[in-house]
Formats: sequence, C-alpha cells, structure tokens
Amino acid sequence: MEKLKLFDAEYKFMCIVWAYEPINSTELTRICEKDLGWKKPTTYSMIKKLSERGIMKNENATVATLIAREDVQKYEADVFMNRVFGGSIPSFVTSFLQDKTLSEDEAKKIKAMIDEVIEK
Repeated sequence: MEKLKLFDAEYKFMCIVWAYEPINSTELTRICEKDLGWKKPTTYSMIKKLSERGIMKNENATVATLIAREDVQKYEADVFMNRVFGGSIPSFVTSFLQDKTLSEDEAKKIKAMIDEVIEK
C-alpha cells in the first residue's frame, strides 16, 4: 500500500506523533522545534500534507495518526527485502549475519520467531 511510504522527514515526524498522540498541534510544534529544529510553519505544513494523504488527522487542533507504526515498518521492510534481496529471507539473513555473532539468547529468540511462523 503506497500510502504507507514515508520519506525520512515524514517518518521522524510520525515517530513524534506516535509517541505523544493524541497531541495538541501547538504542543506538537514545540516538540518538533526542539527535536527536529523545525519552525511552526514546517510542522503545520507536514500536518496538512499527511492529513491530505490520510495518514493522520487534525481535528480541533488535536493531531492523531490513522496508520500504525507497525504497518509502516512492515511495509518498509517488505520494500527493502524485495528491492535488495529479491524477497529472499535466507539471502537477507545470510547478509545480515555476515561478520556478526549472536548470543545464545538472541539465537533462541530468532529460532522461536521462526518456529512460530512455521506453526502458522
């Protein structure tokens, strides 16, 4: 779903909204100025742009998201996997683990995730 594609600045902004939502738009501008170095018009432009795309809403000066962070992360992971690894999870894992070591606990967690997917 193309609606889930966010550019870097949009994603950073959405992370702030996800962390504080629902949030008053004035308070959001203060946080964006502190965390992103944005002026008030930049924040309001981003709210308008993402609202028009159906990604967030701004009602009565209260901003909230209409999409979950997890949905955006899954979309971005899928795009990355397809673009870089042709959708191959084994190729991704091989590349990711190259020159890395896993603790026994990390390996167990990954194995448990794989086992859970296999059982579905």
